Amino acid sequence: MVTYIGAVCSDRENNLKAILVANPKGGSGKTTLATNLSGALAAAGEDVYLWDLDRQQSSMRWLSMRSPDRPPVHRLDASRDDEPEGLRGSKWLILDSAAGLHGKNLGHALKIAQKVIIPVQPSVFDMAATGTFLQVLTEEKSVRKHRTQIGIVGMRVDPRTRAAATLEVFLGQFKLPVLTYLRDTQVYANAAFNGLSVFDLPEYISGRDLEQWQPLLDWVRAGP
Repeated sequence: MVTYIGAVCSDRENNLKAILVANPKGGSGKTTLATNLSGALAAAGEDVYLWDLDRQQSSMRWLSMRSPDRPPVHRLDASRDDEPEGLRGSKWLILDSAAGLHGKNLGHALKIAQKVIIPVQPSVFDMAATGTFLQVLTEEKSVRKHRTQIGIVGMRVDPRTRAAATLEVFLGQFKLPVLTYLRDTQVYANAAFNGLSVFDLPEYISGRDLEQWQPLLDWVRAGP
């Protein structure tokens, strides 16, 4: 792992575009966000790697179910000791972080990532955990020096509910961009069973979701 961290960090200035998906609370939607972002970039013809930092390895299970007929998402295996030579050059690296990410592990991840996406669901527990995490995150050196950007995504949001309105008010207190709100739908779960993202589905199934993803993708692709 240390070898991987060092090798990837050295590539940060070498056109590697690294996105960290992070929230200390389990079940916040990190893997859903990381796998679908990987699928979106792959569908656009980008060279994308997925690195699963969680012990549960949910992203890797998704990847193992993905058909070779689909746009490829490459696995970054941090259990090996060799350097990730495949990352040299202009590539995307999506990091699906572990629950409880903090301290040195958070610092190491931020040395790699140019951007951090924070998924948060409209529940009192998720909002409390996210609020504390955002306070910690903004104290990190790479964020304070504007080397790493932060964006927030509302997950499983039904705009007709009081919970959605509460989430919007909660996020409004932070001076950070709320990139989009993704709807509460089984489309994501059904796609994941087959190693798919919403970007691999017919538009008549995922059209509404693709529209919600567009502001997020614009932010991810935008320069610093």
